[in-house]
Formats: sequence, structure tokens, C-alpha cells
Amino acid sequence: MDYLYILREALVWTITIFWLYQIMVSLCSLVKLKDKPLKVKKDHKFMAIIPAHNEETVIVNLIESLKNQTYNKDLYDIYVIADNCTDNTAKVAKEAGAIVYERFDSTKKTKGYALDWFLKQKIEENAPYDAFFIFDADNIVDKNFIKNMNKKLCQGEDVVQGYRDIKNPSDNWITAGYALFYWTMHRFYHLARYNLGLSPLLNGTGFMVRFDVVKPQGWDTVTLTEDIEFSLKRIIAGKRLGWATDAIVYDEQPTGFKQSWSQRSRWTVGHMQCIKEYTKPLAIAAKENKTMMNFDGLLYILGSIPMFIITLVLLATNFLMYAGQGMTETELIINILRYLVPTFILPILTAALVMWLDGRPIKPMFKGLLCYPLFMGSWLLINFKCLFKRETTWEKINHVRDIKIADVDENAATEIVEKV
Repeated sequence: MDYLYILREALVWTITIFWLYQIMVSLCSLVKLKDKPLKVKKDHKFMAIIPAHNEETVIVNLIESLKNQTYNKDLYDIYVIADNCTDNTAKVAKEAGAIVYERFDSTKKTKGYALDWFLKQKIEENAPYDAFFIFDADNIVDKNFIKNMNKKLCQGEDVVQGYRDIKNPSDNWITAGYALFYWTMHRFYHLARYNLGLSPLLNGTGFMVRFDVVKPQGWDTVTLTEDIEFSLKRIIAGKRLGWATDAIVYDEQPTGFKQSWSQRSRWTVGHMQCIKEYTKPLAIAAKENKTMMNFDGLLYILGSIPMFIITLVLLATNFLMYAGQGMTETELIINILRYLVPTFILPILTAALVMWLDGRPIKPMFKGLLCYPLFMGSWLLINFKCLFKRETTWEKINHVRDIKIADVDENAATEIVEKV
């Protein structure tokens, strides 16, 4: 029983120190920093790249939002990678004004492979671009996205994540869960680290990469979470990623639980693949470089599935101690509540705080806030399932909403009026 007590105390202190660190870093999101000075003053030339698999119903809305940017139209081109498509994605994208590359490879189907295939062609051509953006086909883009990203490039940023907002946050409890999760991560993870001089992470879509960054090796990612993999490789190399709150891209989230479960399972498996491949290199980088950025990157990878497993072991030790009469029933209940309250109640309060800080109206998201523990709880079940069964097959998310950028702008204006 003494050994169980020592183990439990060690686990408690490990989890406590980890979360105290996260809270201290998160507080840095409340600090408003001065804008960085421009290193150059230039209107750069960009590629907007859209990997797409059977996205004929939504891709035109994205292309139209890109064509309507407040940036010089001669300084960016829109490319669509029609990846193993069996519908009219290539046809409608061409008709909408995009340059279309069709790719067919039944053995390599992920977005990472499609990006590598396309970018290697552009590298061989020595294409005259300074940087490129990556978007998902269901995105729509704020009209000032390219202008604001160009500013980041002028400030000397090489890789910058834009603000990934949600097109359909109030559709149901699932889309609300995604929205609350992303809004919280944007402020308390990405912005906080950017303010502190650590590194944010790429977030799947709506990000910019200087073309020179990928010229030596191409895109070169193989996991299911190519964005996280690319980010970790940059951090290992001592390269900090940037963050642009004002470069906004709107993403559609799945409304069905089955699709959401499949998507988040794929993300979890991708994280596990990154844990396997990059934990050791991150640890070596943290030891050799002795920088907080490398250490923070290591904590990110350890704070996902490894911290989840540590928490499960901690819960198990409590029940074992209770079964061995080393803990009273009251102590067991208190210890379980110490886990349940931060896991299921605190996220509601945190998300509400983020919405208040960002000036978002609470009323449209009230039901979503109440159901947020259900969304996060289902993610814990996904993590547990993926410990034993890991599906790596990519499944398409069906997009059911025809939302244009004008619709998002109109909804935002309505929310502002309601708040006032």
C-alpha cells in the first residue's frame, strides 16, 4: 500500500506541475504586445493551394472568397489539387477560375502526400512565388486574409498560422464543441505562446509558409496530422512559428456525431504517430538547445496521450487504494471530483471567458456551452479507444452547408447588433 501511495503522490505532482505550467503560459494571452516592425515593405506573390477530394459542392465558395481579396489580384494564383476525385471537383474549380492539378494515387491518399506531390512540381519549375497558403476545400476566407498575411511576411515571419474560425458554430452541440475548443486553443495556446516568444502550431488550414522553407525537401510529412508534424519538425530545428489573429479563415465542422468521432479519431491517431516519431528528437533538441521553445514543444507532445495515460493510472491507484482500505469512501469521492471538475466543468468556464475576451455573444452558444462537457468527454473516449484500436484510413467529411463569405459577414454583423 505504501508503494501505491508513493506512486499516487508522484502522479498527482506530475499532473499538477504540468497544468500549472499551462495556466502560467495561458495568462500571457492577456498581454497586448506592440506590433512587430516591418523588415521589408513589399507586396509578395502567393499561391493559394487547395487540396480537395470530391468537394464539388463547397469549393466554389472558397475560390470566390479568394478572388474577392483586398490584395492585388495579379500577385496571387489559386491552385486546386483535385486529389483522387470521382466527382466534378476539377470541372467546377476550373470554371470558378482556379488552376487545377489532378492527382490519382490509390496508395497515398492523405493531404500531406498531395501537398508534397504538388509542391515538388512547383519547386522543379522554380515557380516565382514568395510564399503559399494552404486551405481546406470547405473553407471561406476573410477578404483581408492575404493582406494581413503579407504583413506577417514583411515582418520576417516564415510560417504563420491564421485564425481558424467556424462557419457553423451554432448548428448543434457538436459544431459548438468544435468552436469552443478552437476558440479556447487559439487564445490560451497559440496566442499565449506567440506573445511569450514560444511557438504556436499549425492548425490544419489557413496557414502561410514561405516558399523557400520547403524548397530543400518538399512538404515531407507522412502522419495523419501533417500540420502538427510539420510544426514539430520546425520546432526541433529551432524555428518558431508565427500567429496572425487578423488573418481569418472560416472552417465548416461536421454536424453528425459519427463523422465527428471518425475525424477526431484520425486526429488522435495522427498525434500518436507524432509521439512515436518526434518525442525523442524533441527531447534531444530541448537538451542540446536549452530553449524554452524546444521544451514547450516537448511538453505539447507529452501533454496529449501520455498525460491522458498518467491520469488513467492515477484514477486506478485511487480505486486500488480504496479496495485495499488505504483510502476512505469520502477520500475516494473527493479525489475523483478533483479529476471530474477540471475535466468537465472548468472547460465551460474557460470557453465562456474566451468568448467574453474575444467579444463574442454568449446567447447563441449557451446550449453549446452546457453541452461542451459531452463533446470533451466523447474525446476522452476516443483517446481511450485509440490506445487499443487505431484506424488510419482517411474518411471524407460530408459538407452539408452552402455557406458563403457574405453569409458569415452578415451573421457577424447581426451578432454585434444583438450584443449592443
